[in-house]
Parts: sequence; C-alpha cells; structure tokens
Amino acid sequence: MKPHGPKLGNWRLFRVWASIGLQSFGGGASTTYLIYSTFVERRGWLLPEEYNQFWNLSVMTPGINILALTILVGRKLGGMWGVVVSLAGLLLPSATITCLLTAGFLRVQGIAAVQAMLRGVIPATAGLMLVVGIKYAQPLLKEIKAEGFLRLFISLVVVLLVTLAIVLLQVAVALVLIGAALLGILLFSWLLPPPAPVADVEKVKEMEEIHD
Repeated sequence: MKPHGPKLGNWRLFRVWASIGLQSFGGGASTTYLIYSTFVERRGWLLPEEYNQFWNLSVMTPGINILALTILVGRKLGGMWGVVVSLAGLLLPSATITCLLTAGFLRVQGIAAVQAMLRGVIPATAGLMLVVGIKYAQPLLKEIKAEGFLRLFISLVVVLLVTLAIVLLQVAVALVLIGAALLGILLFSWLLPPPAPVADVEKVKEMEEIHD
C-alpha cells in the first residue's frame, strides 16, 4: 500500500493545481469540490480526515480559505517548494483567463443571452455547494457509525446555533467561528472522547487491507 501524502515532484504538483485552476468555473464551491475530488478521491494523496482537518484550519484563519487550503496541501505533498508551485499552479492560469474574460465581458454584458446565462450559473453554483457539503459530511458519518449518535446530535446543535447566529442575529462570521471553536472545546472535549488521530486512521486502513 502506498502511504498517503507522498512527496511529489514540483512540476507534477504544478500541473495538478493548474488543472484545478483551469476547471474551477463557478467560484469557491467549484474549486473546493475539485480540490477534494482530485487529492482525496482520484489521486488518494490525502485521507478525507486530513482534508477536513486542513479545511478547518483554513476556515479558522483570516484571508481567503482556498489559498490557505492550497498552502496546507502543497506543504504536505511538496514541502516549502510545494507551497510555491501549488499557489502558482492554482492562480496564474486562472487569473490570466479571468482577466481576458473580464475584458471581453465588458463588450457583451448588455446582451440578453449573456444575462440569461449568468442567471443559470447561480443555481448551478448552489448545487456545487450542496455536493461539497455532502463530501465534508462523509468523515463525520464514519465517526457517528463508530461512536454513536451523540456526536451527530451535538454537531446538529452547533449547525443550528451557527445558522441562527448568522441569519437572525447578524453576528460577524469571525465571532461565530470563535464561538463555535469554544463550543467545540466544551462539548467535544468533555462529553465525547477525542477522535482517532489521522495516523491511527491510516493504520486501521492498512490493517483492513491486509485482512482483505
């Protein structure tokens, strides 16, 4: 069995990220889905638990979440140079195309067909966000299967509280995330045993493959 998170060549890592950047139509949801699909499902270079951990760290830091996620994945798979080539691969091709499209859009933005096309993109983006949410929930469902439904109930309570805080109370997102982190310490540290570390997850997967 190949270990998760192999050290990759800089050129190969650049090409993978450039492919993601060139395909990520639809904004952040599309890019997030492509990153998960590429590194977790297709290549198997990251475990779902590792990806979720990187995403959680990205959410907890200021700035653009996808760039933070790119840095974490690039650092794991290629070291410091992996960070450089990952950011370059994600940003340079897509930024170039975006500039060209923006210049062209100024000439055609008044056309009715173009306006209709843009309206069709909105529900498609919502669908992508739903798919990303389902992908992120899969590791949680595995934990629920192993540890019972108490974790599911607590997670749903946190989801409800966050939704109410943002939609009804108009609390700033940064404060909501800080509150969710503190609530996680209170609930998940005291009421539930800590989840198995990623290294232990890899050992379990290796043992399962040996038995199979």
